[in-house]
Amino acid sequence: MSPSTFFRFCAHIQLLPVLESGEETLIGGQAVVEGVMMRAPHSYCVAVRKPSGEIVTEEMPLARMSEKYKIFRYPVFRGVGTLCQALHLGYKATRFSAAMAMDDPKLAAQAKAKGEAAKEVPAWAFAGPLAFSLAFFIFAYKYLPLLLVTRLEKVYPVLSGHVYETLTDGVIRLVILLSLLYGLSRFKDIRRMFEYHGAEHKVVFNYESGEPVTVENAQRYSTFHPRCGTSFLFVVFVLAIPFYMLLPFTGFAAKLLARVVLIPLIAGVSYELIRFAAKRRGSFLAALTAPGLWMQRITTQPPADAQTAIAIRALEGAMQLEAKQGGELVIA
Repeated sequence: MSPSTFFRFCAHIQLLPVLESGEETLIGGQAVVEGVMMRAPHSYCVAVRKPSGEIVTEEMPLARMSEKYKIFRYPVFRGVGTLCQALHLGYKATRFSAAMAMDDPKLAAQAKAKGEAAKEVPAWAFAGPLAFSLAFFIFAYKYLPLLLVTRLEKVYPVLSGHVYETLTDGVIRLVILLSLLYGLSRFKDIRRMFEYHGAEHKVVFNYESGEPVTVENAQRYSTFHPRCGTSFLFVVFVLAIPFYMLLPFTGFAAKLLARVVLIPLIAGVSYELIRFAAKRRGSFLAALTAPGLWMQRITTQPPADAQTAIAIRALEGAMQLEAKQGGELVIA
């Protein structure tokens, strides 16, 4: 795996929380490298367009976390379980799509001419980008904001109060998030993935409308969806502020450790808020989650018809497998 491929794959992994939409009882999906992953309650399908133009898919049955473990049936816990499963599936789908996208027929032909076997990317090669991405997440959104606000307190003593310190920390984290998303969106391959993200949203909206799912129908819908991972991540960042205000710690190391430990709890509560807001779009909580929809102006882009067709192919694969298993779909 070349250095450029390594860092591109790291970027894709870093964007998993932004691109995924995890909900056990609903149709949802995620943009991947040159494709889309769609999931139903008991199945999922990844559809990817290879450099040759061929569309390849990977389909697999999927057990719901709440069916495997009773604890994930309860509020907050169900959010943690669903998020963990969504991130696991997202990583698996991204790994498959990356392998297919790098399956260049020109390179295969060159290898064949030399009498060599076409090189495949081994599974262990993806462990490095995953570890790097996790470390980067802790550094960029936990360590760096806390370090910056600690330094700012020395320059501006007014920030030394616990409330002002936490608010400033929250603002810094949001600025870092927005800057990172905007910066990544300037790269051509990331922008294409954001276009697939828009295709996924359009097709989900089309399906939820009850109309026949076609490219023409899907293209009429918005690319902004309330159950998007972008909205979820925004709520997580904002909700972290009052949680951090309740922390009694004063030392840097203790604050940092507490911020890492609280990730599952904040994610679980954020999931419940997003779930409520998606079902009650005129509520006060729905208004609070609106900035997450605004952020989708960065993370979703209008897709081409060919990209929308890929999203529909992924949806069809997931639905066909779901039907074979007798799965029941519930639309919010």
